Amino acid sequence: MSNCQKANTPHLVIIASFLQNEGMRRRNPLSSSKDPHVEMIETSRIVKKVYEDLAANPPERNCTLQTECCRFHITGKTPMLTKGEAVVAAKALRAAGRTKLPDRTDGACPLLHPYTSRCMIYAGRPFGCRTHFCEGAGGPYERREVISHIRTLEEVDERLGGEGPRSLPAAIRDALAELF
Repeated sequence: MSNCQKANTPHLVIIASFLQNEGMRRRNPLSSSKDPHVEMIETSRIVKKVYEDLAANPPERNCTLQTECCRFHITGKTPMLTKGEAVVAAKALRAAGRTKLPDRTDGACPLLHPYTSRCMIYAGRPFGCRTHFCEGAGGPYERREVISHIRTLEEVDERLGGEGPRSLPAAIRDALAELF
């Protein structure tokens, strides 16, 4: 199993202190009295906080922007997204003026612009895209460096009634369909 796949393996550990620090409490999404729209806004904020924390303490990397990691047919790896990550990515795609995930027949990430070879939602890119690097750039993050973030994303997934990590295209398509 690759490090990228290990980073996406579901865990049952809950980071309650993170949610308490954010002024939230764990709840069963099926019994939540909250408006689903409000719940999505709150959980999107938590996911963005994970991304901010990750950006604040990045390990040394030397990415040369070759976008090999975005070419799933080359790497044999497709990022797996929790529901919270998919919602953030879907919102970023909508903010970029798109209402659906582009179709790609060349085996590349559907978010990789076909002409510029740049991510269409770079600021809203998923966790796996933020932590996976080709060997030339320094390899993927060590699991111990990101485990607390993984657990927080799993908690958000549970809170939203997600089914655990799903492939990037399927997860974002479903999130786009659910957005208000």
